[in-house]
Amino acid sequence: MPRNAATKTRRKTNAPKHAERGKRYVSRAVAKALTLVEVLGNTGQSPSLTELAAAVKLTKTSTFRLLYTLEEAGYVERNQDGRYALRRYARSGMRDKLIATLMQVSEPHMRELTREFRETTGLAVLFENHIEVIAVVESPQIVRMGNTVGRILQPHASSLGKCITAFQPEPRREHLVRSYGVTPMTENTITDENVLAQEFARIREQGYATDRGETCVDGYCFGAPIRDAAGEVVAAISISFPGTRLDAIPRERIVVSIKSAAEAISADLRK
Repeated sequence: MPRNAATKTRRKTNAPKHAERGKRYVSRAVAKALTLVEVLGNTGQSPSLTELAAAVKLTKTSTFRLLYTLEEAGYVERNQDGRYALRRYARSGMRDKLIATLMQVSEPHMRELTREFRETTGLAVLFENHIEVIAVVESPQIVRMGNTVGRILQPHASSLGKCITAFQPEPRREHLVRSYGVTPMTENTITDENVLAQEFARIREQGYATDRGETCVDGYCFGAPIRDAAGEVVAAISISFPGTRLDAIPRERIVVSIKSAAEAISADLRK
């Protein structure tokens, strides 16, 4: 056998061994601590020790040691009830990283939706106490539904806002709605809290949200939730149509496309 061929064979044979050796250097404690930070960063509440232990699949003793270390390092704080939360600067850093990753992985899916339907697509993310548009791909058509980066969205009216709000834990859902209010935008805006609660339940059941002229007369939007690596809904993607063009496209096709895009982005966030 030629010498270079033998060398290539040895390298190929040894590759898995190097990979296995690399795994031995991974610290499980550090990995679990980072998971705790992610869980705390993605929840709208202050979980207890028991809840956090269940989330990271550790005993309460092991979880407490990790939390105590993170607290001493200034990343985590514990309130008078013994519940935990990320300190504001740590949460802000995580949100910045999430936004950068979201924009990167979402762009091709947004452009594909706009190419397929020739309509405007939008991406919004959940912040501490509001929902905000962070990316837009405009329709190439002269008459179109527009959107603006930096726009604060109504949690009770827009498809993006309703979609994100519907999947939050009840305390945070109520906080978002009360922070913005249920101001009527058009005659179709939902302003009755009981009707809004039913709308949120319907969104969770069907897996997508609609805006049927609720924020803009003759404007129709479809939004689907985006989940992070922990399975929490942190963002949503939407596509918007002028009512004059909506009837030409089967609703089922729109729903399938927007949900598929959201699921693909969620899968990319888990990588």
